[in-house]
Amino acid sequence: MNSITIGLFAHVDAGKTTFAEQLLYHTNSIRERGRVDHKDTYLDSHEIERARGITVFADQAVMTYKGMTYYLIDTPGHVDFSPEMERALQIMDYAILVVSAVEGVQGHTETVWQLLHKHRIPTFFFVNKIDRTGADVNRVLEEIHMHLTPDACLITDRLADGCLDESLIEMIAERDDQLLETFLATGTDAPDHAFWLLELQAMIRGHRLFPCASGSALQDVGVMPFLEQLHELTSSAYNDTEAPFGGRVYKIRHDQSGMRLTYIKALSGTLKVRDELCYESGDEQVCEKITRLFLVNGTKTQAVDQVRAGDLFAAVGLSAAHAGLGLGSLTDRLAYDMVPTLTSKVNFAADKLNVKDVLRAFQMLGAEDPSLNVIWEESLQEIHIHVMGLIQLEVLQQLVKERFLFDITFGNPEILYKETIAEAVRGYGHFEPLRHYAEVHLLLEPAERGSGITFDTVCHPNVLSVGNQNLVKTHLFEREHHGLLTGMPLTDVQVTLLIGAAHNEHTHGGDFREATFRALRQGLEKAENVLLEPFYEYKIKVEMDYLGKVLSDIQRASGYFEAPHTTTTHAVITGKVPVATFMDYSTELASYTHGRGILHLAFAGYDRCHNEQEVIERKAYRKDADPLYTSSSIFCAKGAGYSVSWEEAEAKMHLL
Repeated sequence: MNSITIGLFAHVDAGKTTFAEQLLYHTNSIRERGRVDHKDTYLDSHEIERARGITVFADQAVMTYKGMTYYLIDTPGHVDFSPEMERALQIMDYAILVVSAVEGVQGHTETVWQLLHKHRIPTFFFVNKIDRTGADVNRVLEEIHMHLTPDACLITDRLADGCLDESLIEMIAERDDQLLETFLATGTDAPDHAFWLLELQAMIRGHRLFPCASGSALQDVGVMPFLEQLHELTSSAYNDTEAPFGGRVYKIRHDQSGMRLTYIKALSGTLKVRDELCYESGDEQVCEKITRLFLVNGTKTQAVDQVRAGDLFAAVGLSAAHAGLGLGSLTDRLAYDMVPTLTSKVNFAADKLNVKDVLRAFQMLGAEDPSLNVIWEESLQEIHIHVMGLIQLEVLQQLVKERFLFDITFGNPEILYKETIAEAVRGYGHFEPLRHYAEVHLLLEPAERGSGITFDTVCHPNVLSVGNQNLVKTHLFEREHHGLLTGMPLTDVQVTLLIGAAHNEHTHGGDFREATFRALRQGLEKAENVLLEPFYEYKIKVEMDYLGKVLSDIQRASGYFEAPHTTTTHAVITGKVPVATFMDYSTELASYTHGRGILHLAFAGYDRCHNEQEVIERKAYRKDADPLYTSSSIFCAKGAGYSVSWEEAEAKMHLL
């Protein structure tokens, strides 16, 4: 039986989960339809989700319809849980984007669409809540055409039982010269519906047309016709016979006993229990045996001996695979766009809870949600995490209480700053206490924004062995490095190994680690260091009367804007603005526009901080008091090691 993975996406409160309930009910996957307000929906199974009435976790259900198996994934609609949504997005065959017929295209709707468009996922629109006062399907369709794509085509009452009406055939023909000739030659008197249906399927798969239907999930209006249309317009072509197994990890979970479950989408071949599966963890190739396989449907699991291409399943036996990683014949790893811009400290009573137990719990949560980026600050004896917003912190606090029985709180979230350099410098590190030896010379250069830390080497293997050069690279990437201005993570730096030295007898494990860290830090001491802050890319739509106010607010927030696009009644303003000054602007905009202003915010990466000196003074980072990040080198004389400060170390290097 063929299978198709379909993701459900929406801005929060658009009715996505209710829509999922109807699909599951009409395919006999559930006996009764739940409701969000009754706290009994099938996919919002966690108590946190039911209490808050929002989707927090990307959970899946299985439904069958006319011989086809559909894996349905309900993704979070709240912006604070966008990373969870984006991790699930990577394994979709098709997407359904639910839009409210009353509120229309909202801020998060645009964010979701941009991700779907970037990954070229064939997308269906369902305009929901047509039973509500103020609903206007035509207005929403215009908004979809204006803000998302002009290629959305209405299929409600235009496609049934494989037959397309004339206007739908015309829309298909307009997008292809050869099809247009066919259409003009045959006319519409007796169209070949099977031919045009295949062409429509191909255009949907090719990301050239996006079917749009309307209805009311709560009142069960339009859902069944949409399901039939979805069935007619989707297809799958997975190779589960000849190809070797290849899959992608899309989430990590732990069961009540702490057993690690790796959720995988099989993209080719088959996988059996006791098969060995290989993947890359860091720079190492890891091969582990699969001990158990499960098919997952809501909260139910079914143990199976084998899975095949197209299946979504959970595997036991993989200890280090993470979300976005390719497995087996698929060796790539995915990067994510939804990046947290806030950092928060985990607070707990040290006299009641062991810090190691709390850290272990957060490391488990970090495996499930890598965007948390759990950090243990050894010098402060503190746990820090990266988050999207306050709602996420509230959910995490409740989650930790339920799963681990720990009473914790969080410090006020702060902007997650980063640091980089403005010009190229050379850094020198020497580590030579008694019976140890390593020397490393690095070239540090500013790199493109968003590139992180990258590594290259121009050192000849005859000077320093390939094995020792790989040690330098491994140590460089084994942890985040603190910048000198605020102690925040270093980023956007190209590091090149120029030369290095080892001793045949006295170089031991860890020596190159010490020399590499000291070389990096010594280079930063000489560089012009730059503080970076996160920026939003914004899009604001307001009535013309508010244009001046919006432009003034953006300037006050240290942002900039492009020339506004105006009509007789409305203005659309776009540009970039610091997260620190704009993160609460949605409330202000809604207040003075009486809810009629539309704000769309998307993470736009990092750029130079608008108030660098103020942040540096507030952080009050003491670079010389950070024991893990020293720029001094260690040399040896008269049988004892001694420290040399970074200013004087260069003159003592053996390779200069």
